[in-house]
Amino acid sequence: MFETEPSGFIAVRIDRKRKAPITTLLRAFGAGDEKAMQELVANVDTGDVRFLEETLKKDAAKTQGEALVEIYRRLRPGDLGTPEAAKELIWNMFFNFERYDLSKVGRWKTEQRLPALRQTTNNKQQTITAEDRILKLEDVVEVLREIIRLNNTLGSQPDQIDHLGNRRVRTFPEFLQNRMRVGFMRMERIIKDRMSTLDPGTITASQLVNPRPMIAVVKEFFTSSQITQFMDNENPLAELEHKRRVSATGPGGLTRERAGFEVRDVQPSHYGRICPIQTPEGPNIGLVGHLATYARVNAHGFIETPYYKVRSGRVTKDIQYLSAYEEEQHVIAHAGVEVSPDNGIVPSRVEARIKGEPGLADRAQVDFIDVGPEQSISVATSLIPFLRNDDANRALMGSNMQRQAVPLVRAQAPLVGTGLEERVAKDSGLAIIAEEEGKITFVDATRIRVESSGHGSRRKEKEYGLKTFQRTNQYTCFHQRPIVSNGDHVKQGQVIADGGAIDRGRLALGTNLLVAFMPWRGFNYEDAIIISQRLVKEDAYTSIHIEDFSCQVRETKLGPEVTTGDIPNVGEEKLKDLDEEGIVRIGAEVGPNDILVGKISPKGEADLTPEERLLRAIFGEKARDVKDTSLLMPQGKLDTSWSPELSNPSILKWRN
Repeated sequence: MFETEPSGFIAVRIDRKRKAPITTLLRAFGAGDEKAMQELVANVDTGDVRFLEETLKKDAAKTQGEALVEIYRRLRPGDLGTPEAAKELIWNMFFNFERYDLSKVGRWKTEQRLPALRQTTNNKQQTITAEDRILKLEDVVEVLREIIRLNNTLGSQPDQIDHLGNRRVRTFPEFLQNRMRVGFMRMERIIKDRMSTLDPGTITASQLVNPRPMIAVVKEFFTSSQITQFMDNENPLAELEHKRRVSATGPGGLTRERAGFEVRDVQPSHYGRICPIQTPEGPNIGLVGHLATYARVNAHGFIETPYYKVRSGRVTKDIQYLSAYEEEQHVIAHAGVEVSPDNGIVPSRVEARIKGEPGLADRAQVDFIDVGPEQSISVATSLIPFLRNDDANRALMGSNMQRQAVPLVRAQAPLVGTGLEERVAKDSGLAIIAEEEGKITFVDATRIRVESSGHGSRRKEKEYGLKTFQRTNQYTCFHQRPIVSNGDHVKQGQVIADGGAIDRGRLALGTNLLVAFMPWRGFNYEDAIIISQRLVKEDAYTSIHIEDFSCQVRETKLGPEVTTGDIPNVGEEKLKDLDEEGIVRIGAEVGPNDILVGKISPKGEADLTPEERLLRAIFGEKARDVKDTSLLMPQGKLDTSWSPELSNPSILKWRN
């Protein structure tokens, strides 16, 4: 980290330790004496304040060895520093690829921010490529030159830390790679220790390599990492948006308590990249966002958005993805500009973003145009009809609440949609799509067979398996239903089976109702609503929920636990739905405190009296002292038993 004082002194902090003059770091890297360093910044250090001179005044080091020792003392205070130890420390910290990695992204971003860096290195026949991922003297020199230039140039602005051109998305493989690197380092240490103790003549690979450290690291990552989340698959939209979520928190990120207003606020660079509407309403507001409809993450981790290329006032079909900084170099018109049938821009002057600033531009000046009006918002927000007439706060609530809709038994696609319902249903992966054109040869509730439209040996049959009555992470029911019949002809990419909350290949999060805005004897006071009895009878809002209830049968010190339908001191009414094994039968309606699995456990006994010993001899184990430890239905649930099993009885729950 570099710091500049009003006097012109420029300092550097390494690993947040005590600051040192930047000239000390340059000397340690081999920049030479004062005259050589002055030549490096001679053409930029020309202002009233001489930054290099002011820095050299406070630099106690005069040689490279002294500079190395000065840096060593700040990194290791209290240790006796020698030039050799200091050189080894600096080399391992900045020039050893095993310990320091600027990364391809870091090198690419450095060259983008400091264009002169490539020219400087090329003049010395030291071309810096994307693979050259260690820090170099030329990098520090160009940073120093840029700091001096910014201080000497009136009106110059520093980089905005919240600009999306300066913030990249760290994807899941990158986090996993970092954790696996830790596991490999632990394995390396164990292998070296064993190589030094075992006999080289009889040693084998299995004796050296222990995969447990790697397994432990990967398991820890998938079970306890902040970015490893339980997927929200309440409905297709919730699953799709969860996969498109981006967060500023997490490992190496911000915390909710310390994040200020600036980092939470909407930035102009968010246009077409992060939705300005959809964000949580709680402490994470502004820290958790969602990718815009057409946004993508490039190879370097920066978010890009697409535009149509405009040539000589005519919109072409050439689509180009631009990053936040690339976008600010062009004139971009919005999607509402009137375009003629031959793709020519009709108005002579149009509203556009001119190098990042709003304004009016001539038709011939326009370089790009938006691909669609929904480009700046997320998928969930783009499903709200007439969004432009909606209040921003209500749009935020609507975007979040759509992800909470449970799949209905009778799904209905909306009468008024936005056109994205079909695409969301397909991209969610929950509907079955025909891979090839062909004819339906067999359909039932569990599979669909499609015969391709080839000739002779090219004709083949493809079978698609349907998932039925499967529990989701939110205990809703995922059930696929065929929407084609035997003998139908299907095209490639056509939906042949709906999933949960999908109707005829379109997203269906609710049902279509006739709504009246009127008082009704005070029953709909404030936020209360009244629904007709027909909706209840026709199961318009009925959904299926599946929950698992399980109990374990253990071997205790006093004896084994037993599942049985004969439980002492329990009435016949409670036991009527249990079988001989004590498990509730299929189709039984169970309510709160009803027995799902009958189980008895032995409890401690005192010395038996003669009368008790006689009863035990006559009636056997029935007279033994046991306690009832049956699995009961929790409070507040009224369900129907669906698939009881000895290993894991499942309960199907209906909720109106």
